[in-house]
Amino acid sequence: MPRVLVVDDQADVRAMISIVLRIHHFEIVEAASAESALKLFEGSSFDLAIVDVFLQGTSGSDLITALRARVPGLPVIAISGMTALEFLSETPELSNVVCLQKPFRPPDLIRAIEAAQGSLQPSAGAVAALAR
Repeated sequence: MPRVLVVDDQADVRAMISIVLRIHHFEIVEAASAESALKLFEGSSFDLAIVDVFLQGTSGSDLITALRARVPGLPVIAISGMTALEFLSETPELSNVVCLQKPFRPPDLIRAIEAAQGSLQPSAGAVAALAR
């Protein structure tokens, strides 16, 4: 079961993401701050991180950079309700981050996860196609 770190300072957003992902058979670990996310990340391994860009205290982009420093190539989805996220693609450390604008629907989240996983590693379908 893939493990996902969900980082958002809004409890209702974390809860919505967690419910959707649990239905799709993901194991979820929630963090309300960048500091708690880093502590969780140090003590465990994750297959994906979903990070709010505007966290209290530390920016989400700084958190993503820190996570990727520990695990290069970690699939990441950046979420925000306040601004367009195009600026992330302009920062080399944040390349291949999939951006998702709040509010989003569950199918949008699932597509973003598929895109994040596919942008950094071959999908199962791509591996099957290569094997033929």
